[in-house]
Amino acid sequence: MRDRDWFDRRVWLDVPIRRLDCYQCGARAAERLSWLDTGERITHRLRAWIEALVQILPIAHVAQLTGLHWHTIKRIDHRRLQTRYGAFDAQGVRRLVMDEFALHKGHRYATVIMDAERMRVLWVGEGNSREAIRPFFELLGKEGCQHIEAVAMDMNTAFDLEVRAHCPNAEVVYDLFHVVARFGREVVDRVRVDQANALRSAPAQRQVIKRSRWLLLRNRDNLGNEQVVKLEELLAANAPLATVYLLKTAIKEIWFAPSIRDGARRWKDWYRLAIESGIAPAIAFAKRLRKYLRGILASAIFPLNTSILEGVNNRIKVIKRMAYGFRDSAYFFLKIKAAFPGKAR
Repeated sequence: MRDRDWFDRRVWLDVPIRRLDCYQCGARAAERLSWLDTGERITHRLRAWIEALVQILPIAHVAQLTGLHWHTIKRIDHRRLQTRYGAFDAQGVRRLVMDEFALHKGHRYATVIMDAERMRVLWVGEGNSREAIRPFFELLGKEGCQHIEAVAMDMNTAFDLEVRAHCPNAEVVYDLFHVVARFGREVVDRVRVDQANALRSAPAQRQVIKRSRWLLLRNRDNLGNEQVVKLEELLAANAPLATVYLLKTAIKEIWFAPSIRDGARRWKDWYRLAIESGIAPAIAFAKRLRKYLRGILASAIFPLNTSILEGVNNRIKVIKRMAYGFRDSAYFFLKIKAAFPGKAR
């Protein structure tokens, strides 16, 4: 019989377990087998094989390969992950990065918190509110919170307030990636749409601007030679788009300032350019951003950013695709922690 036929027909060996009577008390007990846990139908060797397979293959594929039920594979993997990654361990953590990611379709989110120095996921929980992340600080404890010196995040007021409530010595550092992404959505894209609407009488020029969204939003370094030429021609022909694109490029320099003093000078220059541009979306964005100035300038002391969490988010998407979605959030969060165990000290 071929191996595939053996698995497809679900032909399993029936191992009889003898029941023995104790010669002293007369009680009856089942025979203990060294290669089989009590109450289990999976041998140690089969379980070890499954545990190795689920680290590189989706559960559905492992189930098809082994002939075991999907839930059996998941239960074995869940137990492995819980044993290895279930305990909360944040000893020696000084710097954190936190970000949210989409848990399911719709407006359901979860928050991931990582040790910025060891690149290790410490905690994952449902929600993106103050109440949602509060359990992390409770697990961290009063002493652990006092050791936190910096926390990188996007401009999320809920995270900001909760960090300051629990970590009196921590400096909040606002992430460059999120600020630039928000500037692109709220300013560059808004100006692009306005400029396209103003050219209704010139359909050809209007189409050029309407189709330039990704040219304007993507980093210049990620554009090909032909795309760079198109971008330069577009900016040369449209002054408002050229202005906001220059502001988008210049704002990044604030985060790379070597000192707070130099960062403050760069901010003043950028803020003046935004206000004097006369472009309403840029002015409104600059005024809102001014409220977060302390956290922006803090990047000169603590060069943290959540770009590493963008990599985490991409990996999370891969994990979700491999499992065709997760209905068990606890299991899903353990898979995330297992994917980022951190660097050795």
